[in-house]
Amino acid sequence: MEFPSPLVPATLVRRYKRFLADCLLTDGREVTAHCANPGSMMGLAEPGSKIWLEPNDDPKKKLKFGWRLVEHADGHFTGVDTSVPNRALKAALEARIVPGLGDYHSVRAEVKYGEKSRIDFLLEGSLEGSGRTYVEVKSVTLSRQPGLAEFPDSVTARGTKHLGELANMVGEGHRAVMLYLVQRTDCDRFDLARDIDPTYGQAFDAARAAGVEVIVLGTRISPKGVDVAAPLASLV
Repeated sequence: MEFPSPLVPATLVRRYKRFLADCLLTDGREVTAHCANPGSMMGLAEPGSKIWLEPNDDPKKKLKFGWRLVEHADGHFTGVDTSVPNRALKAALEARIVPGLGDYHSVRAEVKYGEKSRIDFLLEGSLEGSGRTYVEVKSVTLSRQPGLAEFPDSVTARGTKHLGELANMVGEGHRAVMLYLVQRTDCDRFDLARDIDPTYGQAFDAARAAGVEVIVLGTRISPKGVDVAAPLASLV
């Protein structure tokens, strides 16, 4: 998935009110960018960090920049826009290149299910005739140990609810998948951050016991775009 507009480098001044970030462009201008990430962004919002912004000329948008990437000192990248995983994964699903999810003819996004919820992707038309597959996607950006990605980075009641609804779909005879897309190029393993949200950890265990499958995928990230990469080792 390529970014619609070429990204421009900047330095983070501060992130505030969850969805706003003041940034310093290389030409000396200070701008406010939209931060499409409701999480804590632990370890990713330090003032002085090198970041990448996507400019826009949409007259309907008040903010003319969107924060897309953090570039770490070692040259690795983290994608901070939580809308990117679904866009990148949709392209990969339609191209039938996602391991374990590669034989579906129909890929529909944001389909209503459960209790006032929408599943990220509903897959149908499997060559194996397995019926419907419900796929929930989570963006993973937290890393507190070298090489280890973790989810979540803050308490997520919404994420806990999604796990329960996936388990319900299995109970109704469908296939359900919890897919974690790691938006970091410096990680090769994944685990749950149970200390951050023990309730989510318990809901995850219950969902696994009910038959919900887990897929963890890496990404290839650069200022040009974000693409789905190979599976990562899962410790859960």
